Parts: sequence; structure tokens; C-alpha cells
Amino acid sequence: MTDTRAWFGQPRGLTVLFLTNMWEQFSYYGMRALLVLYMTKALSFSDGWSSLVYGTYTGCAYLTPIVGGPIADRWLGKRRAIVIGASLMALGHFMMAFGPLLYLALATIAVGNGLFLPSLPSQVGDLYAPDDPRRSWAYNVYYVGINLGGFLAPFVCGTLAAVYGWHYGFGAAGIGMLAGLVIYLVGSRYLPPEPTRAPRKRDAPAPERGSFDRTTLLTLAGVALSVMVFRGAYEQVGNALNKWADTGVDRHLGRFVIDTTWFQALNPLFVMVMTPALLATWVRRAAAGHVQRAARRMATGALIVAAAYLLLAGVVWASGGGLAHWGWLFLFFVVFTFGELFILPTGLGLFARLAPAGRGATTVAAWFATIFAGSFGAGAVGTLWTRMPHGAYFALLALLAAIAAAMLWSTDALEQQAVRNRRAIAEAA
Repeated sequence: MTDTRAWFGQPRGLTVLFLTNMWEQFSYYGMRALLVLYMTKALSFSDGWSSLVYGTYTGCAYLTPIVGGPIADRWLGKRRAIVIGASLMALGHFMMAFGPLLYLALATIAVGNGLFLPSLPSQVGDLYAPDDPRRSWAYNVYYVGINLGGFLAPFVCGTLAAVYGWHYGFGAAGIGMLAGLVIYLVGSRYLPPEPTRAPRKRDAPAPERGSFDRTTLLTLAGVALSVMVFRGAYEQVGNALNKWADTGVDRHLGRFVIDTTWFQALNPLFVMVMTPALLATWVRRAAAGHVQRAARRMATGALIVAAAYLLLAGVVWASGGGLAHWGWLFLFFVVFTFGELFILPTGLGLFARLAPAGRGATTVAAWFATIFAGSFGAGAVGTLWTRMPHGAYFALLALLAAIAAAMLWSTDALEQQAVRNRRAIAEAA
């Protein structure tokens, strides 16, 4: 039964879910802010090897949901998968306090993420009745909530690492993950009940599950391929861009020097600042009959991200090899985040919306599988940082984002038909 009582105009369960994921994002952004710098400075890894390790870790964190989603749907159930996954992730972050356990710790976090990541957002749609108008904007609201953790992480984890040592920063990420688990357990009474998974007799028919029609599969495949290309540019924020912020940017604010990791807080900060106004604009346009379809909205976002990287290319070329003012990096994050809000939460919402009955976590896992492939590829793209001029490198990232935009625009007609098909199935049920 859907919980009709609300906090902040949304079901109370949405607050529980985004607070839980807020702490997961706290741990992820804390790791992203520290990992490359930790490997190059504390472990003396080369730029190329640290980039590959970073890309492999971020990629595997989104590969494991391919297995974790079906496990949650078929056997564990979403709640048990979240509890086990969050516990493993916390353990992995605590293991980061011991240098020799680096690879094992990263693997543990990735495995836990495989159970956690597809199960939590797939519960968002279950909070709403099919005709609830708030359902269309739920994932953007959810995206704001979880980015609060991403905003706090660079300040907390980065400052602890700078003042007390790297391992304290990683340990703080583990504590944050435990906090998210506690919130989920305490607030689970506000979430929809789990489907019954009673044991089935050998001759009993399998429970009826929805299936994908051809148009839906083609739509999801087209969006997935586009996002893979886009992630090659997007993931450089924690990789090559982090290195440029450390060595190519004048970070002086008067006598104070801004810590490199603090710039990682700008992206989630702008997510929180920009989303309310952006949602209000979309709601007004929808009320006036101007609804932009998901693929077109995502293509717009990819073009905006391309413009952000072109801005950096121009800054590097104009600096002539000198240090760039930190204000340009600030402006980059403004433009970059604005584009991100058009593409990433929209894509997640599209995958969840087109999921057949009984396959919610599995379909969301497919979304994260695309992020795996894109993130893994981003690690390879990151190795080019030391092989080409930095201005040309940022221009290359802009080109990747623009190619993704063209690919997304080409899936618009498919998406339109897939939505009609899903609506027909729902009306016939």
C-alpha cells in the first residue's frame, strides 16, 4: 500500500531512501576525492597506473549491480540486499586504513555496491500510485537528497586526510556508510512492503513477471551506449580534472590555499542549488503542454557538459602553460553540473519507468552496467592526460560529450514508441 502521508510534499519513504543514499554518496565522493591523490602521493603510483586503478574501481562499482540486481529481485529481496551491501561497503572503507589491503578493500566495496545500488533507487517508484503526478519528478528530488552527502564528503574526508592522514579520511567514509544503514533500518516502516517470496513447489508455476518488448530494449540499448560514451568525459572530474586542479590551478584565496579535494564539493553543491529552480521550470512547461522527452533532455545535458569542457580547453590555451585562476574551475562546475542534471537523473528515471513488472532492480542494474562500461573506459581516457597537451585533452572530452548528445538525440523516436507501449500494457493489466 502506498504511503500517502508526506514530508516536504513527497512520501516519507523518499526521505528515508535519499538519506540512506546520501551517506552512500558521502562514502563514494570521499573515495573519489582522495583515491587518485592517495595513490600518486602516498603509494607513489604513476599517473597512468593510478588512472587505470581508479577507472577499474569506479567501473566495477557499477559492474557488480548486473549480478546484484537479479539476486535482489529473485532471492534476497531489496531490503536484505541493501543491508548486506551497505555492511560490505562499510567494511571495505575501513579496510582502506591499511595500505596493503588497497585492492581487496576496493573489491569489497564494489561487491557491496552491487547489492546496494540497484535495490535502493528501484524502491522509489514503489512509493507512488501509478497516477501520482509527483512520480515524474521523484528521481530529481532523490538526486538532490543524495548529493548532500557528496557535498559534505570532500570537506570531511579531505580535511581529515590532510590534517590527520589519508586513512582517517577513508575511515570517515566507512562511518558514513554505517550511518546510512542505521537510517534505512529505522525508517524502513515508511517503505512499501516487500513482495512475498514464499517457497515454490516443484510443479508450481513460476510467478508471472513482465517482459521487455523490442522497442523498449532498443531504447534502453541506445541510451545505454550513449551514456557509456558520455561517462568517458564525465568521470574525468575525479581523475584528470582532479590532477589539473592540484597542479595547474592557482588555488590561493588571499593568503589561504584552497585544498584540492574541496573543489569536488562544488558539483553536489550546485546539484542542490540548481535542482529546485530547474524542476520548477519543467513543471511550468509541463503544465503548459511542453514536455521534453527523456532522450532529448539528456542530449541537451550532454551538450552543456561539452561546453563546460570547451571552456577549460580555452582557459588552458589562454594561460600559455601558467596556472589558471581557481575561478575558472568554479565556473566549469557551474556549467558542468547544470548539464549533469539534464542527463543522469533523467536516464535513471527512464530505466526505472520502462522496467517490466517484477524486474525493477534488474532494469536499474542495467543502467548501472552502462555506467560500469563508461567508467572503465574513462580510466583508459584518463591515461591520455600525460600523453597530450592539456588543452587538447579537454577539447577531446568535449568531443566525447557532443558525440553522446548526437547518439541520444537519435533515440528520441524509439523512446516515444516505448513509452506508448508501456502505457498500453499498463492499461491492459
